[in-house]
Amino acid sequence: MLAKRAMGGAERPGPDGIVVVDKPAGITSHDVVAACRRIFRTSRVGHGGTLDPAATGVLVLGLGRATRLLRYVVEGTKQYSATLRLGVATTTLDAEGEVCGTWDMSGVTQQDLERCAQGLRGKIMQVPPMVSARKVGGQRLYRLARAGIEVEREAREVLVERLELFGTPDPTLWRMEVTCSAGTYVRVLAADLGACLGGGAHLVSLRREKVGLFGLEQAHGLEELRELGDSAIMAAAAAVSHLPSVVLSTTMAKAVSNGAVLCASELSLDGQGPWAFFDEEGELLALYETRDASSVKPSVVLRAASGSH
Repeated sequence: MLAKRAMGGAERPGPDGIVVVDKPAGITSHDVVAACRRIFRTSRVGHGGTLDPAATGVLVLGLGRATRLLRYVVEGTKQYSATLRLGVATTTLDAEGEVCGTWDMSGVTQQDLERCAQGLRGKIMQVPPMVSARKVGGQRLYRLARAGIEVEREAREVLVERLELFGTPDPTLWRMEVTCSAGTYVRVLAADLGACLGGGAHLVSLRREKVGLFGLEQAHGLEELRELGDSAIMAAAAAVSHLPSVVLSTTMAKAVSNGAVLCASELSLDGQGPWAFFDEEGELLALYETRDASSVKPSVVLRAASGSH
């Protein structure tokens, strides 16, 4: 897909690469995508992992061909900081919802929370909330929730690598730090803590600090992005820098640019992949994965190799 130049209506290829945004509160992830389409003058913008409107922090965007690499970003470990309020349950499990239950939980201690947190660490089964973007029967859950419809959701296994809680001067407010796998809902962790303590709880705030290799130190606010423009774009290869890489000869690079199935032993590949394939100039050409015991196949082909037609 191409972006149009302002001069004379001529078209030029839009930029390819990765942009990390520090999403502000009060707008949707789609709003961020729309803003970046204008900033970078391209319609080909996608995000790697939705953040709720009230949440802030790291939102990874792909531009141009790099949108096809976002699934490798989404699969990465997430890191969050949050604040939860004990004693109040809401319909959305956060501060945006209506209060649906109250309890006096001012006497909860650090030891009480630690006892409940123990059961939420490691591999656990978690039911997605009705206000999530997950699809059931082809429909987003949050859209069903807005229509007043609640459906049964299947519990899924997630991994909570770290869950720590810290007190504040307010005995009902607790800071929470979470490191977890993709697909984990921090608001559900907060609600489950409240239920374990014999009452209820909801998230007051949520900030995503890291997605895979991308953290707040690399993130830019929208105003900063408007000033930086294309200089804020990282190479597409940044999305897959955690994967093993292979530098190809010119002949092999041309085969890869055409999506050829390759012999694994010829490339000295071992394991299941995926692998990031580069040409001799350091350009990311494709992502390959295992096809069978002896060959590998492309999962994403980004562009033709240098010098090929």
